[in-house]
Amino acid sequence: MKIAKDTVVTLKYKVADSNGKLIEESRDPMVYLHGGYDNTLPKIEEALEGKEAGYECTLNLQPEDAFGQRDEALVRVIPKSEFPPGVKVGGQLEGRTDDGQPHVFHVMKIKGPEVHLDGNHPLAGKALKFFLKVTGVRAASGEEIAHGHVHGEHGHHH
Repeated sequence: MKIAKDTVVTLKYKVADSNGKLIEESRDPMVYLHGGYDNTLPKIEEALEGKEAGYECTLNLQPEDAFGQRDEALVRVIPKSEFPPGVKVGGQLEGRTDDGQPHVFHVMKIKGPEVHLDGNHPLAGKALKFFLKVTGVRAASGEEIAHGHVHGEHGHHH
């Protein structure tokens, strides 16, 4: 079966920086609903369109095609006194952007009375290499299409 809109794609992947240094490797396969549902990066969908199980490729993506450019407006320094006890480096907190939208911020460091937060994706601003191997393609169920994501093993559970 060829990858097309409303197919479920299973793939193994590795992500490396532009120098080839490994950043992440899938232990479990990634499973996503193909066809513009925002379940993976658009350039990955574009590269896999029309391919079949067994297809392998390497994509070199610039930041704007991966996780975006860094936005320094998403970096915050907030007094530690405004946080509940137990705030830790590596933690995630929901806050608000300058225009009031909910947004997830990562605790980058705690320096004396200050907590340094970053709302950028950890890979924002980086050119990345994606090594992809398609291990399966199947037709999506009507329920998966209606919900816009995969159900079951390695997918979403309700």
